[in-house]
Amino acid sequence: VLHVSNQTFNSSWPDLPECFQLSVLSWVQCIYLWAVSPIYIFCLKKNKKGYIMMSLLNRFKTAFGFLLWIVCWTDLFYTLHEGNQPPIYYVTPLVLGMTMLLATFLIQFERLRGVQSSGVLFIFWLLCLLCATVPFRSKILQGEVTDKLRFTTFYFYFSMVVCEFILCCFNEKPPLFSNVVTDPNPCPEATAGFLSRITFWWFTSMAVKGYKMPLEAKDLWSLNKRDSSKVMVPRLLNEWEKEEAKAKLRYVKLKRGEGESSPEEVEVLLSSKKVAHQPSFLRALVKAFGPYFLIGSGYKLLQDIITFVNPQLLKMLILFIKAKDVPNWWGYTLACLMFFTALLQTLILHHQFQYCFVTGMNVRTAVIGAIYRKALVITNAAKRSSTVGEIVNLMSVDAQRFMDLTTFLNMLWSAPLQIMLALYFLWQILGPSVLAGVAVMIMLIPFNAFIAMKTRAYQVEQMQHKDARIKLMNEILNGIKVLKLYAWENSFKEKVLAIRQKELIVLRKTAYLGALSTMAWTSAPFLVALTTFAVYVTVDEKNILDAETAFVSISLFNILRFPLNMLPQVISSLVQASVSLKRVQNFLSHDELDPDSVNRNNTVTEFAVTVVNGKFTWGKDDAPVLHNINVMVPQGSLLAVVGHVGCGKSSLISALLGDMEKVEGEVSVRVGIPLVDGTIPLFYVRYRYRYHKFGYLQRVSLARALYSDADVYLLDDPLSAVDAHVSKHIFDNLIGPEGALKGKTRILVTHGISFLPQVDNIMVMVDGRVSEMGSYQDLLKQNGAFAEFLRNYIIEDDELFPDDALSNHTDMVDSEPMINEAKRSFIRQMSIMSSDGENPRSRSVRRHGCSQRKHSETQDKKKPREMEKLIQAETAETGQVKGKVYLEYVKAVGILLSVVICFLYGCQSAASIGTNIWLSEWTNDAVTNSTMENVQMRVGVYAALGFAQGILIMIASFTLAMGNIGAAKKLHFNLLTNKFHTPQSFFDTTPIGRIINRFSKDIYVIDEALPSTVLMFLGTFFVSLSTILVIVSSTPIFAVVIVPLAVIYVFVQRFYVATSRQLKRLESVSRSPIYSHFSETITGCSVIRAYGRHSAFVLMSDIKVDENQKSYYPGIVSNRWLGVRIEFIGNCIVLFAGLFAVTGKDSLSPGLVGLSVSYALQVTMSLNWMVRMTSELENNIVAVERVKEYSETKTEAPWEVEDKKPPPEWPMQGNVEFNDYSVRYREGLDLVLKDITLKVKGGEKIGIVGRTGAGKSSMTLCLFRLLEAAGGEITIDNVKISEIGLHDLRSKLTIIPQVRLALHLTSDTHHQCWSKGGENLSVGQRQLVCLARALLRKTRILILDEATAAIDLETDDLIQSTIRTQFEDCTVFTIAHRLNTIMDYTRVLVLDKGRIAEFDTPTNLISKRGIFYGMAKDAGLAQ
Repeated sequence: VLHVSNQTFNSSWPDLPECFQLSVLSWVQCIYLWAVSPIYIFCLKKNKKGYIMMSLLNRFKTAFGFLLWIVCWTDLFYTLHEGNQPPIYYVTPLVLGMTMLLATFLIQFERLRGVQSSGVLFIFWLLCLLCATVPFRSKILQGEVTDKLRFTTFYFYFSMVVCEFILCCFNEKPPLFSNVVTDPNPCPEATAGFLSRITFWWFTSMAVKGYKMPLEAKDLWSLNKRDSSKVMVPRLLNEWEKEEAKAKLRYVKLKRGEGESSPEEVEVLLSSKKVAHQPSFLRALVKAFGPYFLIGSGYKLLQDIITFVNPQLLKMLILFIKAKDVPNWWGYTLACLMFFTALLQTLILHHQFQYCFVTGMNVRTAVIGAIYRKALVITNAAKRSSTVGEIVNLMSVDAQRFMDLTTFLNMLWSAPLQIMLALYFLWQILGPSVLAGVAVMIMLIPFNAFIAMKTRAYQVEQMQHKDARIKLMNEILNGIKVLKLYAWENSFKEKVLAIRQKELIVLRKTAYLGALSTMAWTSAPFLVALTTFAVYVTVDEKNILDAETAFVSISLFNILRFPLNMLPQVISSLVQASVSLKRVQNFLSHDELDPDSVNRNNTVTEFAVTVVNGKFTWGKDDAPVLHNINVMVPQGSLLAVVGHVGCGKSSLISALLGDMEKVEGEVSVRVGIPLVDGTIPLFYVRYRYRYHKFGYLQRVSLARALYSDADVYLLDDPLSAVDAHVSKHIFDNLIGPEGALKGKTRILVTHGISFLPQVDNIMVMVDGRVSEMGSYQDLLKQNGAFAEFLRNYIIEDDELFPDDALSNHTDMVDSEPMINEAKRSFIRQMSIMSSDGENPRSRSVRRHGCSQRKHSETQDKKKPREMEKLIQAETAETGQVKGKVYLEYVKAVGILLSVVICFLYGCQSAASIGTNIWLSEWTNDAVTNSTMENVQMRVGVYAALGFAQGILIMIASFTLAMGNIGAAKKLHFNLLTNKFHTPQSFFDTTPIGRIINRFSKDIYVIDEALPSTVLMFLGTFFVSLSTILVIVSSTPIFAVVIVPLAVIYVFVQRFYVATSRQLKRLESVSRSPIYSHFSETITGCSVIRAYGRHSAFVLMSDIKVDENQKSYYPGIVSNRWLGVRIEFIGNCIVLFAGLFAVTGKDSLSPGLVGLSVSYALQVTMSLNWMVRMTSELENNIVAVERVKEYSETKTEAPWEVEDKKPPPEWPMQGNVEFNDYSVRYREGLDLVLKDITLKVKGGEKIGIVGRTGAGKSSMTLCLFRLLEAAGGEITIDNVKISEIGLHDLRSKLTIIPQVRLALHLTSDTHHQCWSKGGENLSVGQRQLVCLARALLRKTRILILDEATAAIDLETDDLIQSTIRTQFEDCTVFTIAHRLNTIMDYTRVLVLDKGRIAEFDTPTNLISKRGIFYGMAKDAGLAQ
């Protein structure tokens, strides 16, 4: 035994005895393969990927397998031939031969089951190779050959194992008929080999592509089938349905147990047990996703155990350095073992992350799918219990929380396990003294918790200020036109800056806390080490702090730091997720609409729609809304439903659709055989497109209904939002007795009385009951509710329908051509009508109105190309961020301050290195036996250096935060100032959302995300730098390795940053469509159900989710890809630090070796984070670029020109002159006003009329210089308006703008007596507020941009009379829509195509019988 141990351990050329080689080394791989095979074969049987054709690769593998079996059994037969050999010579070749046969069988079985690359066999051949290397070396060392046959067979065996191992690294072709062949862009993961999978090499192709050029959506791989909504959502829903069934069963049993109860008791029981017997969503999640997640947990367990191997190896390495007579190969072996342990740890950790992240992604997919499907079928009562926003939050926030939690869920059991293991090992080294260190750690927990709590409170406050600022900015930008017209920019700028100041104060408070928190986080390991070591050396004189005690403890404390910090975070996110779980569970447990409440198979009677004794309610617990409804609508007839607002007309439509709870009665609706469900609703889809007019949406809705070709049409007031002549046209050509829908059953809810004589039957509703029903004539004779209804509405109706609108219309469908032709011409006519008066430019003005008027007139027929380009696409910066952007940010922080920050970080790193060098010196005292003399001094200096580091890091992070806040303040101020000075044309061509985005998202990034990224980046950078410095100073030869490692590092980093940045962008771009589609679905779910498009919408949602996950999945993998590569570099640093420590063993103290290797063990984390932070920094610094871009847009003329200021009392007379005046909206567009020349004397009242697009509004905009002249000039009282400042001009003119603009900003300028934007005021009231404002302002020139038919005649008269009396001596320009308001004006200006067509008194113009006469005749004001 002694000889063997000397031969193995104490020799400088170690070797293992032959017996060990023949037994243990030969059996390891055999035991492995026989143990794994049963499970593996069982898994392969379940694998249905198709088979792979026999390839050359496969033939070689099989052939070598057979040869190996023959070689092994050759040995066996030779032994039998020899006789009287030890048993090992019989057993080993027999077992090895059998194992080779098993391996050969597996090679073929895998081929038949479609496995392209085998992990099991890869590990087997690797073990074979490693175990065969030892005898291979022994045989070389032996020199002389005694047993020639075994010598030959072994070399045969060895060379074939090498061949098998090499062949095993290659991939087979994909199986026949697999989807990899059919998919246009398959994910290479499915076909990747085992090696490629464990190192994530298969992702490299995307990393390279992303590095060469910015990735686009088309470059993304298809989602793996197992991760798609098609697989994931049904998996969760199946489990959920099982849970629901169980809950119902439990409830039924409980009821039986209670015995028969009275109905009241049952009701009480139901409500009390409802919560207790809700199905468990958690159980459904665990069953659906638990098994896959458990694989990740298995990896985590392995990783936790391996984590503790390296500190033990470090201990052995330090002991090796201390011992002088140990052979060097010990040291090299330890260094290599440390490297392999770290490498294994890296691979296992990242596979654990991969499993957890993929589980998280699957959970999100399934939860979103389940919520979407549920949202389509919940009852109205359930929908009322949560707003659209809350339901969308379930999908966005709560689903995201599940996803975030699954990634760290393993920490719940792993953190306690790591803590226990670390404490166990520490106790072994330090004994009870370790409790002092643990006490410090535990004391730091409440401190950190307090900081976290305060920070959260500040964040809430910060969000409130931010919301207030964004709300105000939104109003400002929506009403920017009014703001400019009234020259109110300065007061609003001050309002915004006041809120911003509050925001910055909170940010500053957060920064103080952040600095404390950084100090605690950085100083924690030091404080723990200090207390532990101080207690350790003072408790007992025999306790000597030597290198292995100190540095092994420190590396264990470093391991302990992560779980201690993570555990509170995981617990808090667990609490949040449990809240989310409850919310989702409640939502999924809501009642669903009864699909059978409306009988759709009614084919017997001649009635298309029948309701018998119908009683309906919106929710089971609500009072009924409709009582005793009896309706029979004959096939093909047109029924009008009328009644006052709130009498139940729309509810009736909902009841027919099955959207209400049926309390009693029968409902049946005949469905023909159209492609979609037969009942077609037409709802007022006001929630959809913010830039479209309501009338336009109504027309789209009608067209969609027309094309659906159903039997029954339910029309809920489709004529409400269109002009009189359009509604007449729609009725005549679509709904009416001669329309395209004749012969279909139509139920029309309407307020338009003019159509009632043409319908077949009228149903009058009062308070949810049918009051009367019959034809128009019958009801008039009865003189009941209907007659009263007519009397109430007739006044309005005369106004809404001038005679000409009803009489002058010739019907299109006189000759009754084929129905399809009617449809086509109707839709063509609709599009012609909709093209009149629809103007994209008025978009920015028209966020709040439903009138058909447009504010700023369009040029004449523009080339369509130019019209499309009205809103320029937002340019997204791609590729690497330019250096000048970083420089801009440094300038905003302040160059001197930036230098100071870097200097402070450098100082704290120096203090940190000093602390550890001092510790290594302290441990060297043990070698010289001078430990007791210097204890006081050693502890004192160690403490001083540590505290210095803590204070420096606090000052550094606080200075950094102050610099960042200063930069944020400056950048926001410049952006705001520029936006107030930007010309109106910019706001007309830029969607408000895009500008708001700069003020919200980008400023948020500059305020909060960027500072924390910079902080982390600087921290990790200096940690990595100090590690390299420490290792180089202790083993200078290490400098040689730095260059190649640094090159690889930069290379990997550049690839990763370029790719991950684009993937993040693609992911966020594809995320918003999921939520917007969802919120549209919730609001329009009755329409979706009525059209029978349920499954189509579910599919649309699934596709959107999958599209999003398509960019999220490579994002996860890119982090794994990066992690494996960066950590490999870190592991190389560990390897070389160890190797060079061994080579310089004689000149190094154990303390220095401990120092450099323990630093190396930490560096992996810093390197990894440094790349992530570089990437984050690049992503976040883009915000600076975006804000800067909008801070430098072109500005309008100055607000005040000092040397051209008009006198304070100007204008005295109010004379206005246009001289050859021309104007265009923007460069490159046609002129909207051409060579206008006219003179208006002070006090004249001028009416401006003309067709849409004639240039009426443009004239008013020119007076305010919202449009600058393209030629000619305007003078007011002999002052050229183009020469004075804009505020000097605008403050001297008054405009009463269109209603929708009227009040956006009033609430802020006057007292807070009405809500923001005046939403709680009626249209007439808003008009009066504007009038009051004009009276208060009282200038010599008044411009009236008259509103449409939005106000009643009484208010209109009041406004007109006020203008005539109060503004008697003012010059008034009125853009008129109702000609009667300007018939008594001094003169009327008629514009046509941007030129003056007529300009004279109204009487003269009528007698000339020109354009004005035609308009007056149409309005019934001239004969």
